[in-house]
Amino acid sequence: MPKDHLNTMFRGAMILSISSLVAKILSAVYRIPFQNMVGNTGFYVYQQIYPIYGIGMTFALNGFPTFISKLVAEQPDETSKSLVTRRVFHILSVLSLLIFLTLQLGANWIAMRMGDIKLAPIIGAVAWMFVFMPWLATGRGYYQGQFLMGPTAVSQLIEQTVRVGVILMAAYFSLHRGWDDYHMGAWAMSSAAIAAVCSSVIFASFGLRHLLAPAPAATHPLPSYRKLAHRFIVEGGTLCLVAAVVILLQLIDSFSVMRGLVRQGQPIEIAKSIKGVYDRGQPLVQLGLVVATSFSATLLPALTNALAKRQFIEFKRHTRAMVHVSLALSMAATVGLVALMPQINRLLFGSMEGTTALRVYVFSILFAALITTYTSVLQSLDQYTAMIVGIIAGLATKIGLNYLMVVHFGINGASLATVASLGVMFAVMWVGSPEDLQQVLLESGYLVKLLFVSGLMGVVVLLTSHEIQALVGPTMAANRGMTGIITLVGVIVGVVVFVAGAVAMRLFTIREWLVLPYGKRLMKSVLKGKEHHS
Repeated sequence: MPKDHLNTMFRGAMILSISSLVAKILSAVYRIPFQNMVGNTGFYVYQQIYPIYGIGMTFALNGFPTFISKLVAEQPDETSKSLVTRRVFHILSVLSLLIFLTLQLGANWIAMRMGDIKLAPIIGAVAWMFVFMPWLATGRGYYQGQFLMGPTAVSQLIEQTVRVGVILMAAYFSLHRGWDDYHMGAWAMSSAAIAAVCSSVIFASFGLRHLLAPAPAATHPLPSYRKLAHRFIVEGGTLCLVAAVVILLQLIDSFSVMRGLVRQGQPIEIAKSIKGVYDRGQPLVQLGLVVATSFSATLLPALTNALAKRQFIEFKRHTRAMVHVSLALSMAATVGLVALMPQINRLLFGSMEGTTALRVYVFSILFAALITTYTSVLQSLDQYTAMIVGIIAGLATKIGLNYLMVVHFGINGASLATVASLGVMFAVMWVGSPEDLQQVLLESGYLVKLLFVSGLMGVVVLLTSHEIQALVGPTMAANRGMTGIITLVGVIVGVVVFVAGAVAMRLFTIREWLVLPYGKRLMKSVLKGKEHHS
């Protein structure tokens, strides 16, 4: 592969990674003020339908564009690229129409299966985003296939910014104009279609030129609609499934947690509020995953480069660094959240309800980060079997356990079922992955060192928060401002203990330290300290 072509590809990947990171942070952070404005029941209403939006976003932003970009890149000339894109648009238009009609006509049935018929109008509101899916997915996929990531990055940022703005406006009007939770939810979910309209503008010239203009004469044989549809189902479906793992678990929750709580004996209105408390875990997990995977993801271009140049030893080194950094950051985030959960819960959401359930739920970060990292490596090796089998096994575990666990243990049971299903997913992927990839977690006693450092950090953070609370007294400790101070001190102490433990235990190689923020500066300080000591 020519050097300038590789540079263009890596620069594009970096642009898309940065925009994705900003969009993910936006997507996680807005839910905290939103929950504070609308309360537990309002948050429940929004989160019940959110997984349907999340699946649509996966189709339009990650799964199908990635597959379409591969199709476009396979074509020999510009005319073929344009014609294949046009055929893909037709196939996606049929798919999106089917989804739209299913959601519109089946809204009452879906809402009843979720245990709340009042959700039907909100399902109808979110359905409109699927009308714009073909336009967005083909536009993004076409430009990515040309290694032009700018349009995708800009459309992604526009979409998230507009959507978050509309959602927070809906919450504001709900608060000040006395809207009920379902009216607010319908407007909040309308944000998906409004944002899709705004981001679609980016692809106006692309659409006029490649989708709506008269089709040029073919210069080479094109894949048939039947063959393309088959590849959409197999390859595109696989990419969508991988990208939507956590969202699919949330969808299962939407159909079983509320009903399980009612079966347990909770009054319907109380059950809605409890489900809203359980849903607090989702932004926490999302933020934890951003921290855990964003830095390791910076190694993806190097991984692709090593594979393209057939530098297999370098590929293994980069893989090892990705897995180690992702696991360490996800472990640190998980243990830190568990230790500080009472304070974080009160600080962000105004109460300590559901602290135990949230403590269990955040263990999802650990397994979800590993699944994300392993799927990135397996995709680069074109090994899909272990991923698909693992995801199906995990979803089956969640479906099989969730309702019964909620009936017997409430939202603690739902959290346990989520963590267990992700654990099954990762275990199946790990067993089905190449031996070299299996050994990455076990070599040099890495796992033992990490467990020791993380455990030490957790104990120190717990003791620190308890000492501060004892010092200021229970009344002062319950103040939201003081809770913020305790949380901040706990985070700083946790970072210092984890970094010091990692250096002392030689947890990371120099390559792995360089991936981490301020890792290069830390390595220089450690080396200077050794020189001075000697």
